[in-house]
Amino acid sequence: MVATGIALAVFSGLFNGLFTTPMRLEARWKWENTWLVFIVVACLIMPAALVSLGSPEWLRILGEAPRYAVLSAVVFGFSWGFGAICFGKSVHTIGVSMANTLGIGLSAALGSLVPLFMKTRLHVGMKEIVLFAGVIALLVGVAVCGKAGRVRDGQLQQSGTPAVTGYLLAVAAGVMSAIFNIGYALALPISDIGVSHGLTRFAAVNLIWLLMLGAGAIPNISYCALQMRRNGTSAMLYRPGSLSSWVRSCSMGLLWGGSIFLYGAATPRLGILGPSVGWPLSLAVGLLIANVMGVLLGEWKGTAHPAVRLMWVGLGVLLSAIVLCGISARFPA
Repeated sequence: MVATGIALAVFSGLFNGLFTTPMRLEARWKWENTWLVFIVVACLIMPAALVSLGSPEWLRILGEAPRYAVLSAVVFGFSWGFGAICFGKSVHTIGVSMANTLGIGLSAALGSLVPLFMKTRLHVGMKEIVLFAGVIALLVGVAVCGKAGRVRDGQLQQSGTPAVTGYLLAVAAGVMSAIFNIGYALALPISDIGVSHGLTRFAAVNLIWLLMLGAGAIPNISYCALQMRRNGTSAMLYRPGSLSSWVRSCSMGLLWGGSIFLYGAATPRLGILGPSVGWPLSLAVGLLIANVMGVLLGEWKGTAHPAVRLMWVGLGVLLSAIVLCGISARFPA
């Protein structure tokens, strides 16, 4: 069961690491067009489809769920929505590699430790020690990759890219995105009510995603609509030849949405510390894949060897973080 949970968390990270790649390949649409379609697919269409197929009595179940759990899902999901905006803008500004390293790295560390400390009685055993070591390795890997990015930007400063803004957005995204996992941990009683009504654990967890992603979509859609009105870019959605843009944006939604639902399927299989173990494991894999994709997309092309060497060292440390988080899941709680 634990091995299945680890595998699902790894696949969740794989999808998460790939989802920003179509954005970097998009040349026709503006950022707000791409992000709007992505959010609608990932946060509205996918959760609604899965809940309607797997949980026909979802309204009744939510009505019986503890009020604090429902409120936590909505409030924390809405707050996460602002972090998602910052992350999307940071990818557009500083690229797939660095945006994911800073944003997802900080989110993984904060989002794994807070649910752990929220336990009423924290027992520090071998499981927790190995998990702490994995989170520390994750932070070290983020720091090394961040240093590599700063060296790279110093070498390529002639382009005049406002990298500082992108870095600040990525850090803000990381802090606010950690809220997502905290809200998920607080909302888990909703899935317990769903299971008591005969749902599978996967279908029951989807009720949490319906609330959290739906609430998070509100600030994202509002911001994209404001940007399209301000920039006059709404018509780009319907211009001839935009089919490829729709495909790329929808694929982003399917990849990221898939990563979230795979994560929801992984955590119940990882024991009582599921959110604390699965979150850094999934996001560390996502970081590794995103950095590899950044290299393949040419974001490090023309960079001198010291920066590239630092990046590969950072990726090696991130890989060790993945191993440690995976090992921690094997210890009994």
